[in-house]
Amino acid sequence: MYGRAEEVLARALGPRREDVVVATKVWTPDAGEGARQVARALDWFKGRVDLYQVHNLVAWPEHLRFLEARREEGSVGSIGATHWDPRAFGELEEVMRTGRIDVVQVPYNPVEREVERRILPLAEELSLGVVVMRPFAEGELTKRVPDGFRPRTFSEFGVETWGQALLEWVLSDPRCHVVIPATSRPGRPTENAAVGGPPFFGPDERRRVATLAAGA
Repeated sequence: MYGRAEEVLARALGPRREDVVVATKVWTPDAGEGARQVARALDWFKGRVDLYQVHNLVAWPEHLRFLEARREEGSVGSIGATHWDPRAFGELEEVMRTGRIDVVQVPYNPVEREVERRILPLAEELSLGVVVMRPFAEGELTKRVPDGFRPRTFSEFGVETWGQALLEWVLSDPRCHVVIPATSRPGRPTENAAVGGPPFFGPDERRRVATLAAGA
């Protein structure tokens, strides 16, 4: 949905399509255009998208009907809904409770924690997957490394950088399953992928990262 991102990714994957999980979004108030967006993506990704999300809940009743039909035929694996604004979380909860989606995508980091109040508990209750966006608060948390950050404090978790500490903080919440950090630097994906597995932070480590982030 972001420019030519789907097409570029599909070409980059080439014959490796089956080695990855592809997630994308539909984002338009027009149901017809939504169907065309989905058709284009399915064509690029060899007939299947593993996770298709309704972005920002735009026209979600119409898009869900279409995506459910694609899920039934097997061209869409799971269906999700996303939103970044806590003011829309009430509507997101409504969609979650319909039983029609499998995944939610929401912002979560040590300084944006609104989802802890209602969205994460509800996702756990309903056994929904959680994709976390904005783990770095759109870059605000990584503009500088907090003065008190000492990598050796977190070495047993495989954490060597502040960015890795923030990612591990998110994934140490067992209700969160995938985190999607944005980056403009080619080396970052390798660095990011080095964390996210066990051992995870405990409560003390999560509190320490949150305290550092508050002063970042």
